[in-house]
Amino acid sequence: MSLKNKIIVYLNRTPDFLKEVKLQDDGDGVVYIAEWNATDKPKPTDAQLDALSSQATTLENNAIAVANRQKEYGSIAEQLEYITENGLNAWQTKVQTIKTKYPKESE
Repeated sequence: MSLKNKIIVYLNRTPDFLKEVKLQDDGDGVVYIAEWNATDKPKPTDAQLDALSSQATTLENNAIAVANRQKEYGSIAEQLEYITENGLNAWQTKVQTIKTKYPKESE
């Protein structure tokens, strides 16, 4: 799980990663908090972030599931064309099949 997702879980929101929370990698593959400007919570300790690992993993896995779903749904134009040709019920069935194929974890 990424540090970015641990921070999102810690703050319970997505911060501005250009202004509020700046992450840095010095080329060694170790990402760390270089600057903390979020005012709603103090900068977390490594232990606090480590405690959020499973929630961050769920967040990452759900983002992957959503990306896979969006790819299979197709564009809005493609979905509208599918509905026009096959009907709303067929589209709803297709959507449910895709959601079953790429399930989200409980959050």
